[in-house]
Amino acid sequence: MKKVLLVLLAAGIFGFVACGESSEQKASKEKAMADSIAAAQADSMLKVTEAEAAVTATDTPSVDTSKK
Repeated sequence: MKKVLLVLLAAGIFGFVACGESSEQKASKEKAMADSIAAAQADSMLKVTEAEAAVTATDTPSVDTSKK
């Protein structure tokens, strides 16, 4: 009886593994990950650009206008 259950369990595990994701599901997951990475990079670049603009606006060199 134990051998029969062991064989059924092995067949069930094999069947579960064999019925994995389809290539379409894998492709959609990869595309979603690539889109997420691209969005994060774009957001990061936007923040860097805004920070550089803020530093440039506040970091203007002082010009001595008084003549000696």
